Amino acid sequence: CWVTPRANPSTKMAKRKKDDEYRTFQDEWTEEFAFVERAGSAVCLICNDKIASMKRSNVKRHFDTRHATFASKYPAGDSRKKHLRVWTRQGDYNSASFAGSLAIVRNGKPFTDGEYAKTFMLDVANELFDDLPNKDKIIKRIQDMPLSARTVHDRTVMMATQVEETQVKDINAAPFFSLALDESTDVSHLSQFSVIARYAAGDTLREESLAVLPIKGSTRGEDLFKSFMEFAREKNLPMDKLLSVCTDGAPCMVGKNKGFVALLREHESRPILSFHCILHQEALCAQMCDGQLGEVMSLVVRVINFIVARALNDRQFKTLLDEVGNNYHGLLLHSNVRWLSRGKVLSRFAACLNEIRTFLEMKGIEHPELAETEWLLKFYYLVDMTEHLNQLNVKMQGIGNTVLSLQHAVFAFENKLELFIMDLETGRLLHFEKVRQFKDACTASEPTKNFDLKQLAGFTSSLLQSFKARFGEFREHTRLFKFITHPNECSLNADDLKMKKLQPEDQLIIQTWNALPVTYDTLKRVSIAVLTMFGSTYSCEQSFSHLKNIKSNLRSRLTDESLNACMKLNLTKYQPDYKRLGVRDKNLANSQLSPND
Repeated sequence: CWVTPRANPSTKMAKRKKDDEYRTFQDEWTEEFAFVERAGSAVCLICNDKIASMKRSNVKRHFDTRHATFASKYPAGDSRKKHLRVWTRQGDYNSASFAGSLAIVRNGKPFTDGEYAKTFMLDVANELFDDLPNKDKIIKRIQDMPLSARTVHDRTVMMATQVEETQVKDINAAPFFSLALDESTDVSHLSQFSVIARYAAGDTLREESLAVLPIKGSTRGEDLFKSFMEFAREKNLPMDKLLSVCTDGAPCMVGKNKGFVALLREHESRPILSFHCILHQEALCAQMCDGQLGEVMSLVVRVINFIVARALNDRQFKTLLDEVGNNYHGLLLHSNVRWLSRGKVLSRFAACLNEIRTFLEMKGIEHPELAETEWLLKFYYLVDMTEHLNQLNVKMQGIGNTVLSLQHAVFAFENKLELFIMDLETGRLLHFEKVRQFKDACTASEPTKNFDLKQLAGFTSSLLQSFKARFGEFREHTRLFKFITHPNECSLNADDLKMKKLQPEDQLIIQTWNALPVTYDTLKRVSIAVLTMFGSTYSCEQSFSHLKNIKSNLRSRLTDESLNACMKLNLTKYQPDYKRLGVRDKNLANSQLSPND
């Protein structure tokens, strides 16, 4: 019977200690193999490649196979030490490398395009600077500029980290900040939680993406809240300065007991203003497709799907449009998710209506409604009204819109709807171009034809009531929002403030308030607080557009760190400081070289 001998504990501990030392970066590797330690990895000073597993054999293999020429040109000793120190002092190359990396990221290109960009610059420089005496020096600088995939990635993370530090610093210095929050799913079915902050930095209103937080499990209010609070604690966000939150109105955000906003208020033990995105509310009002108008839209969608969703029909219809000289080359598919889709689809359908009738007749498909006066009257009414709604939506889009400007746009449109009702009831149709053209054409061929315009006025009245029933939180704080531009109409002493009615531009407003003396500090704080409030989650929607472009089918395995860095650099208005980043990069390398070199 064989008995396995028990290992000596002291021998086992010694072996483990040796293994730990074996996998720890050794200072002599810098002189011997031109490697330094950064963020827990061994990084080559020559090519900036990273060795994840810190084993001497891996580092040696990289140096021997990739940099044999360097080893022979600079043998180990004083010559190599001197050259490595000079290498780390080449700030111009570092700055250029950061600038190139930022251009690659902001154009949505993969990190691997760094080598392509370098090849492109070399080819162009070879011809562009052919007549210059220092052409070789320029070519050499481009060749020495590090732009490998690993370098571009590391530069991107460093720049994003610097931008994040600046964001947190400015938020801590600001009197208040507000958040816009939304959640969406990326191409790999991972939920991404977008966090956008607005705050005042001096005379400038900043609207910055703080993070895109990956939610790997369920997306309940508790999950979103937990993820956000972990981020806030990690970055030391001043949660006591949080003033308001704007969401898309989803149950996980605004649920009474377990919604994100409810949990946030409970955690902070104080009231926090909550706004339902005004763009989402407007889009809900614009879905005026119930009843008779719903039947009109349903038929339009069925006809479009019959033509566009079938490849042969789509080709034949496009050929027909070309033959008759139509300005358009096809129809548009309808999407309920896209805010402007309904209006654009109806407008294109109206422009191609004659060709659609002809094509359906060729195919033997009967839709008699397309020739009925009553149906066409409702159809052209939808075309005109959705165009007005799209104009309102586009007006409220964009970064930097304050709650006041968004509120004014909605309230002004409500007044327009009252005008539209009068326009339809009187039959003048000054604001319904398509309806007027259709009515005039029918009257020319059949003068006694009657049109039920009062029914259209009823549709408009229903739309107005839909608007009146929404935007409750914006109506509730109307006087507060109005204060920042019309303090004389808010029971305040206008003579003391020495202010007139201002233009609605955000920067002009905040500059004017900041110019007031210290004695009006409370009024200044109120105005800045209102200016920082979000009225819509447009910034979040924009961030998801960038997310779709960055994390595409071809880059679906992009890590969370890389995705967050790319997103931050694409959305920020801050400009990274290349020189400071280059100095930091050099200091990391110099700190690992011998001080006696």
